[in-house]
Amino acid sequence: MFGSLPAAGIGSATVTSRGKKGSIVLREDIVRRAWEILEGPIEQRGYDLIEVEFGLQSGRHVLRLFIDNEAGIGLDDCQTVTRLIDPILDAEDFIEGNYVIEVSSPGLDRPLRRPQDFERFIGEPVKIKTHAPVNGRKRIKGILKAFDKDMIAIQGDEAVYNVHLENLRKANLDR
Repeated sequence: MFGSLPAAGIGSATVTSRGKKGSIVLREDIVRRAWEILEGPIEQRGYDLIEVEFGLQSGRHVLRLFIDNEAGIGLDDCQTVTRLIDPILDAEDFIEGNYVIEVSSPGLDRPLRRPQDFERFIGEPVKIKTHAPVNGRKRIKGILKAFDKDMIAIQGDEAVYNVHLENLRKANLDR
């Protein structure tokens, strides 16, 4: 199983690929390795790698990547990235067995992870979960008002919540 998945967006491209013979690799190791080898080539093509997931879905292994760029993501973008990463994954051969590659847009509830994500979406509605309470709350919804170094400010219904990035457990757009 995957755990919680961001909502898939408009475009999605799927391809079946060969797997590796040999040792068992942990899901977290697969995700980490996929980030390491795919983020650079994807960024060179003008896309941001937003999320990487690996897990079982309907009895098959799925490596799922979410990509984005300023212009948004469509089916052609997903197919372009799929064609880009398929030979890289075959060459690296770090996933045992057969698996499916899925490339998709992050959807309307796009995750916010990097400082540039928070800068880009100032003025947008967001929802966050924190590790420790901020003004007595661990779940906050509101408008992302500011980002400065390691702090974000969210205008909620009743107050402005200043949250340190280290305290963020999860952050998403709330469109």
